[in-house]
Amino acid sequence: MSTSAGGFNPIWQRHVAAYSLCAPLLPDGRVLDLGCGVGHSYEALAPRVTVGLDVDPDVLSGQRRETRVGDMRALPFADGDFDATISVQAIEHVPDPERALAEARRVVRPGGVAVFVTPNRLTFSPLGEIVDPYHHVEFSAAELRSACEAEFERVELHGLFGSSRYLELVAAERGGLERLLRLDPLRMRRLVPRAMRKRLYDLGLRRARRASDPPAAAIGPADFTLREAPLEEALDLVAVCLNG
Repeated sequence: MSTSAGGFNPIWQRHVAAYSLCAPLLPDGRVLDLGCGVGHSYEALAPRVTVGLDVDPDVLSGQRRETRVGDMRALPFADGDFDATISVQAIEHVPDPERALAEARRVVRPGGVAVFVTPNRLTFSPLGEIVDPYHHVEFSAAELRSACEAEFERVELHGLFGSSRYLELVAAERGGLERLLRLDPLRMRRLVPRAMRKRLYDLGLRRARRASDPPAAAIGPADFTLREAPLEEALDLVAVCLNG
């Protein structure tokens, strides 16, 4: 996520809202921002001191905070180095998210908190399959809880929900995607190499970025709320994990 231009604005604002709504769930102190991208939302965590980590060095350039290049599955930090970690739409991008969860626990001090925000597969992916070629795994609420409880002593789940006008955009996008997928009833797309699927996906995203879309441009952080239920209808799932 590198721009709010055109059709990218709604998902950009969804990221911003996630940081803002999750900030009260974090303790004061030093926070590790896992998979931080361009850092467009970390100001919402202030006055906490944050460190941004991403596998891509280009997205870290110019951020007004300490940043480190690294893989969330092998963090370049000492045990207990942070009071908290936050990861917004990142753990679904690795094939073995259990390693990322274990590393987050390792670098958080005893009594600290780790927050993971990830798309709800029940509302994100149509037809029971992972369409986004950059996603290796997607979670239901029960699956996310189980994964987090394997590492953390206490786990609370919340959901990120969208306004009616945001959900209208989601429904329109879902409808277009389902029409496209119906052209491939035998699911031959599963045989297309991931690298090729990424290139095709990126082409669609670049087209969306260039397009003028007034309804998409109207979306802001206020179009999102955080609450505990009904989680099966949430856009994103938010796991709040206590380390000890």
